[in-house]
Amino acid sequence: MLSAKQLRTVARVRRRFGWMLALLPVLSIVLVDVSRRGDRLVSLPPKYIGSYSLAMLESGILWGSLLFVAGARRGVLRFVAAVVFVVLFTASLGGQLYFHSQYSTYLNLDATLFGTSFAGSVFGQLSADSSNFFWNVAPTFLLAVTLAVAAARFLRPRRVPLVIARVLAPIAVIAVFLIPTSYRRVQASTPDVIYFHALGGLVKELTGVRTTAQIRPGLRTCPAMPALEAKPPKQRNVILLLTESVRADAHCSAPAEECPNAPETNLAVPNRMPLTQLRSNSTTTAIQLAVLWSGLEPVESRERLHGVPLLFDYAHAAGFDTAYWTSHHMMFANSRLWVQDLPTRFQCGATDIEPTADIDVGGDDALLVDRALSELPKLKEPFFAVVHVGNTHVPYKVDPNESPFQPALASKAPEDNDAYHNYYKNAVYLQDKALGRFMRDLRKTDYGSRTVVLFTSDHGESFREHDQLGHTGSLYEEELHVPGWVDAPPGVLTDEETKNITLRRELPVFHTDMTPTVLDLLGLWDAPGIDQFKRGIVGQSWIRPPQPPIALAMTNCSGVWGCAFRNWGVMKGFMKLHAREWDSTWRCFDVKADPLEKNDLGPAGCEDLVTIAERVHHGFPGGP
Repeated sequence: MLSAKQLRTVARVRRRFGWMLALLPVLSIVLVDVSRRGDRLVSLPPKYIGSYSLAMLESGILWGSLLFVAGARRGVLRFVAAVVFVVLFTASLGGQLYFHSQYSTYLNLDATLFGTSFAGSVFGQLSADSSNFFWNVAPTFLLAVTLAVAAARFLRPRRVPLVIARVLAPIAVIAVFLIPTSYRRVQASTPDVIYFHALGGLVKELTGVRTTAQIRPGLRTCPAMPALEAKPPKQRNVILLLTESVRADAHCSAPAEECPNAPETNLAVPNRMPLTQLRSNSTTTAIQLAVLWSGLEPVESRERLHGVPLLFDYAHAAGFDTAYWTSHHMMFANSRLWVQDLPTRFQCGATDIEPTADIDVGGDDALLVDRALSELPKLKEPFFAVVHVGNTHVPYKVDPNESPFQPALASKAPEDNDAYHNYYKNAVYLQDKALGRFMRDLRKTDYGSRTVVLFTSDHGESFREHDQLGHTGSLYEEELHVPGWVDAPPGVLTDEETKNITLRRELPVFHTDMTPTVLDLLGLWDAPGIDQFKRGIVGQSWIRPPQPPIALAMTNCSGVWGCAFRNWGVMKGFMKLHAREWDSTWRCFDVKADPLEKNDLGPAGCEDLVTIAERVHHGFPGGP
């Protein structure tokens, strides 16, 4: 029990210093922000320092007014204010800490709107990574509760400041969702302010106050195709074997004595011709399907990407049977729209092989292989088919009994990165059992002796090599460099064709080459009638002599699929120029000499590519 003198001392301390308690929330937020991106903050130009200062003022008014109301001696409003404070503080700061741990940037309006088109995937991500999410949010919750309790015990505002706070608090709560903020490239605002701005924009979107079209695959309108006559030097079938999120070092493009990640395919395809320097032109599945099947660069317009023939259309116009088997879920961002009208004899998606398939990981790849092997014999030769497996998409399908890479954890926490990478490798290992079986069983058939198989992945996967996780976050090598090989039984390719593929073993090749190569294998690349469709097809046929490299566009923002964060670039041979929207300048790398992209040569190192990049992308990704 305190004496009267002690009580007066406590009261005096409260009056003099209690108000400082209201500053602790914004100070803690700024300190956390500095710990995460202090190097960026100290380099902000003056106008952005002003923006950040205003965000601090906004944040301080919000949290301070709520704590003042929560610190009242009596009244129900103090409890309401305390609850609102704890909920909003935990959600904004805790949520941003989690998001930053995954993507090295804060959740903003662009990312929020991007996520509305596949909410199931967002909830799947949180469910799969619940432990990491908890450890980012729990400390913030404890801090919020501590501050609210401290305000109730020590703040005790006087009458006039309390009245002002009771008026200001609800205004501030509403205003933070509406006030514009710096949130894109520079993000010159505190993380809580960026968070509230993102949610406010989302509410506007959902209520129709403002609508922002989310760029996703739509219905294709293939132009009228003339009848085509195929004239290959040899009659053969072509299968494109496509996997998901498998980076170059997670597979063995070249035959090897040991291939830990993909032993079954390594054994099943001993004479494959490797393409060790194959790269995608984006790190998003929908964009890469458009590139692989149309031959266009990803920077083409939405109208072009939805209005040109695809490999299936060319083959069908020449009388080939075609098929598309995929374990991907067609509900993912409604991607069915783009493929539903393909002229295929057989087509299936995840729910056709596994009705309860997860929207992210898709149907079981082993079942997909069963389906393809059962229907391939029903195709009339020569045929063109795509077998598209997908269980290596996050959250990754693994079998505890078939997981040689240990320790392995599904946790995405930074400290568990190596174990999470092992978890991914186990998914690749499991999928490889299905791919190896497909190739073994294919080669046992009569039609398999006349079939060329081209293998690649749509893109790679990152594990914090450059502070990002997963894919679509950058155009660095871990997301862009993919495995690739061509396999054909003896006599299916001519000696010249085999020679030209072999010459490309160590040369830089790209997914834009796939359409010319497949059409050439089918005997259609020189067919009268397709010249009108070749505009924009920039790749080389791998069965013809290699030509000098040209500059090719790379992007994760396309007319067929939008992006949360802009990633643009250009690559010519082994020289790569690229940047993310929060970069201050273009980055240049010689990926032959520096495959890990540790030595940034700066824009001067890729001088000719800077002009090309800013022309094809209409500026720098960090621009307006």
